[in-house]
Amino acid sequence: MTAFDFSTGPERAGSDSIKWRRYAGRDVIPMWVADMDFAAPPPVLDALRARLDHGVFGYADPWPSVLDAVIEGIARDHGWRIEPDWLVWLPGVVTGFNVAARAVGQPGDGVFTATPVYPPFLHAPAHSDRRLVTTPLVRNGTRWEWDWSRTEAAVADGVRLFMLCNPHNPVGRAFSREELGRIAQLAERHDLVICSDEIHCGLVLDPATPHIPIAALDESVARRTITLMAPSKTWNIPALYCAFAIIPDATLRTRYKRAMAGIVPHVNVLGLTATEAAYRHGGPWRAALIDTLRANAARVVEAIDALPGLSTTPVEATYLAWIDCRDLLAERGLANAAAHFEAHGVGLSDGKDFGLPGFVRLNFGCPPARLDEGLARIARAVAP
Repeated sequence: MTAFDFSTGPERAGSDSIKWRRYAGRDVIPMWVADMDFAAPPPVLDALRARLDHGVFGYADPWPSVLDAVIEGIARDHGWRIEPDWLVWLPGVVTGFNVAARAVGQPGDGVFTATPVYPPFLHAPAHSDRRLVTTPLVRNGTRWEWDWSRTEAAVADGVRLFMLCNPHNPVGRAFSREELGRIAQLAERHDLVICSDEIHCGLVLDPATPHIPIAALDESVARRTITLMAPSKTWNIPALYCAFAIIPDATLRTRYKRAMAGIVPHVNVLGLTATEAAYRHGGPWRAALIDTLRANAARVVEAIDALPGLSTTPVEATYLAWIDCRDLLAERGLANAAAHFEAHGVGLSDGKDFGLPGFVRLNFGCPPARLDEGLARIARAVAP
């Protein structure tokens, strides 16, 4: 029996939530943008209240106990011992990989990623006059995998930066040590910097596939890696805007800091307060959350795979399901799956934004009853 209740959540309709405001006044369940419909952990809320009671919000840098909490949390949860001076604080992971694109290579150089992928990956290279280079992940039965020969050919095309998403948004993979090792070998052969977005690292659902930071493989890959992490997804505090890059190599870290100088704002003090509390005291809440998400993920797979024209794959990490609607579109002569489901009362993310039309992404980070209603609406939308 858990001390935390994930069967309900605060009322978000009519609030400042962009997730819910999109469908204001309409009978549409929002299951698109990646935040959860659960309150933040009690220790985080208690720490924020205590900081508010202090009453003074002057300028602040990360203080020693914040650093200790992050370092201890990463060692405890992911088996990776980092040093304090490796940390570069950021207001968000999206900022982090845009800075990486600026810091690595020159205008005109290639930035590689595999599709489908979190949409800001696809836009970041152009922001710094780099070229986007992609290859598709391939579905092999019940999991999405790398096409190694195409990936090797792609990174040989003037690529300087390899942008990795692990755990992967939207396909829900927690990549294995073998897969990460092959990426590290590619980076070594082609002298690439790896920027690894690991924002979902605390949300691995399958205990058999723990999250492995690619930089933790060995010192060689660590020297060429920028790892991006944040407490925002795991403990549902994204709008507190606190993240960090972990950059073990001093030269790469200097280049990174130079690229962000004068552009990237400091992290706010409430974000730092919440970060410390989350890493230090959020473990029991996280464990209970993962139990809920694991059960929700199983409900999604069972429900979707039973429906005509739809299929999905098991989710190893994240609270996001990636649903193949291409058969449905072909059978019904529909142009857009997300629009079809929205018309039937479920708001999902459109796969074309991730580089793969014909799919939708479903956020199951919500109370089970809400998920069941969303899945029932999806079922009605595909009924003959």
